[in-house]
Amino acid sequence: MNAFVHVYRGELVENRHRVSLAIVGQEGLLAYGGNPALLAYMRSSAKPFQALALFLTGAVERFGLTEEEVALATASHDGTPQHVAVAARFLEKLGLGPEHLACGVHPPFSREARRALEEAGLSPTPLHHNCSGKHAGMLAAALAMGAPVEGYERPDHPVQRLNQKTLLELSGTQPAHATDGCSVPTFALPLARAARAFHLLARPEAAPEVYREPLLRVQKAMRRHPELVAGPGSIDTLLMERLPLVAKRGADGYYGLALLESPHGPLGVALKVEDGSSQAREVAVVALLRLLGLDPGPTPWDRPEVRNHRGLRVGHLEAQLDLTWV
Repeated sequence: MNAFVHVYRGELVENRHRVSLAIVGQEGLLAYGGNPALLAYMRSSAKPFQALALFLTGAVERFGLTEEEVALATASHDGTPQHVAVAARFLEKLGLGPEHLACGVHPPFSREARRALEEAGLSPTPLHHNCSGKHAGMLAAALAMGAPVEGYERPDHPVQRLNQKTLLELSGTQPAHATDGCSVPTFALPLARAARAFHLLARPEAAPEVYREPLLRVQKAMRRHPELVAGPGSIDTLLMERLPLVAKRGADGYYGLALLESPHGPLGVALKVEDGSSQAREVAVVALLRLLGLDPGPTPWDRPEVRNHRGLRVGHLEAQLDLTWV
């Protein structure tokens, strides 16, 4: 069935962002919109599953990692002073520094953090990169495996092979991979298969035994520290503060959800705005949660306004999600 986010200018639809999504429950595919078999790169939405390597390799115990550091390993964080401090502490426990991170550098997502750096005459470092926690986690896993830290970002490195195996066993499908924005592999799965993995994050007891405790501990770390997973005002943080779920945004219109509770039971959701619009993604996610019987309360993504350069309201965004129930 059709699933779109419409952009209105005045009373007319000016743009249509096509959405595909899959919803998986205990019995398998429960509902879908658009094409549930769409093969899409999970981008940062795969981070909760990549963070499982911290437990599978014993890195958490070896380095005494806290829940905060595990949460940061799943994060697409906003580069606030809190995020930078946790990332620096994480690396210090490993005996490593920012120079070991292969993620590159970009300014903080947080406007306040970006402005503070500029006013202090400072440049961003790899610690400000939204993926610095994920990369610290991969370095920790490499050390725990006895693998070299050099080249940990390459597809043939033992850490990346472990991550691929993990997604295979949780999704039931061999993922394709390419290079992500932060230089490590990003994995592509059909949406229904990615939603299966998110269902197991919501319901770890249904996963293969080796993943049950790691999934539960990642789930708890993210839910107990939502401010580290994204940042104040970000959609992941807001949703996890208000609802019984795990939320993980990904680049180019991707989103993953593990609903611990819903009127339909625990659910996994994978969603992709096919043209990559992040603005449309947020609108679609909030609308979908309401369709599934979960109310996040007022959010900035309920019919957000379109304003022109004078600040005049000239339109709005609105989701139309026609789900097919299986």
